[in-house]
Amino acid sequence: MTKERETVPPKSRVILHLDMNAFYCSVHEAEEPHLYKDKPTAVAGSVEQRRGIIVTSSYAARAQGIKTGMTVREGLRRCPDLMLIRPDFNLYRLYSRGFMSIASQYTPLIEAVSIDECYLDITGSSAFGEPLQIAHAIQERIRTEWNLPCSIGIAPNKLLAKMASDMQKPNGFTVLRIRDVPELLWPKPCDMLFGIGRKTADKLTKLNIRTIGQLAAADEATLVKHFGVVGSWMKAASHGYDYAPVNAERGRNKSIGHTTTLPKDVTDREEAHRILLNLADQTGRRMRHQKMVATTIQIVIRRPDMSTINRSITIEAPTDSAADIHREACKLFDKHWKKGEPVRLLGITLQNLSLQSETAVQLDLFNYSEQPKKEALTKAMDRLRDKFGEDAVLTAGMLGDDPSALIRNKRIRGTSLQRDEHMLYSDE
Repeated sequence: MTKERETVPPKSRVILHLDMNAFYCSVHEAEEPHLYKDKPTAVAGSVEQRRGIIVTSSYAARAQGIKTGMTVREGLRRCPDLMLIRPDFNLYRLYSRGFMSIASQYTPLIEAVSIDECYLDITGSSAFGEPLQIAHAIQERIRTEWNLPCSIGIAPNKLLAKMASDMQKPNGFTVLRIRDVPELLWPKPCDMLFGIGRKTADKLTKLNIRTIGQLAAADEATLVKHFGVVGSWMKAASHGYDYAPVNAERGRNKSIGHTTTLPKDVTDREEAHRILLNLADQTGRRMRHQKMVATTIQIVIRRPDMSTINRSITIEAPTDSAADIHREACKLFDKHWKKGEPVRLLGITLQNLSLQSETAVQLDLFNYSEQPKKEALTKAMDRLRDKFGEDAVLTAGMLGDDPSALIRNKRIRGTSLQRDEHMLYSDE
């Protein structure tokens, strides 16, 4: 339901949430409309083998039951005419920079939260017109200059702007005010409130709180008792209140990671270790490129039934070494994987990052004399790969024909759920 008013109350903030629709598929349609316009398409890995997972799908495909996370095999069963497209992240970045550039012409207060969405604070942008005029102008320019559809939510804060942009897709335009919250949001289940996940919603259900309206009426002390400070946030959010600023500063990465969906189930321990080696190599290299070190290493293991295991370890000495990352990742895998159990996805994420220049590195008492040599070798290998490409220097253990061996290719390496060059890769 769309609600538009021609004026915005004085003294209130005016926040836009700009959300590109089916971004990856829309980019390919914009590039080659003669092939993909209005066709059921899906971006997926392992296109040639007809395996892997669907990253995103066009609205024509969604109308036929195609969903993100579905296997390609199931997608083709539901929609035999589904057109599969290999990911091209260089192209997605180009288009992302394009629509972000348009948005940034209307305000310096722009916060990119993913490759396909951003917040804009246009409170002080009256020189470009009324808020609704600015929002419509941005939407129209993105459509005409980049041939991309987008939805825009306009609200007095980030929370409501985000929820507003989700109300109409594709090409939606929704205004959501505090006074609209009781009518539009309170009847909805709690997990429809942005920031509340399924597990939190389940806990709320046990407290007999099932709707956002019931959450708004709940006793704050009770919420705090069960959820801590998050309980106070949920109480405020259920009334539509959010005071978070649009943060235009590009901060330091909080994590760096890679996941890779495998074209077939892996049941062999050594094969899983080889895949983890490729993941460790690239996460470590990206971290060194940003001159950072990590103290926490996390792995993700996903089974064919989509059930997922996340486990992490915090090490004593910060590291940027792929060998250290790989060793700890393999330990975690061996500890939490049942022998012979099929694995469909593996990932490594590096957390608790800090700058090398600001971190005291503890030297190994018995191997401290070897450490400068290892660091010099790593730097030399990084320079070779910077100059001649990611495949210039490899170990035999990295070679293979699964997607983990392709993540060194930035064009086709697949999605990363963490920030890379201050951009999150996601596609809604």
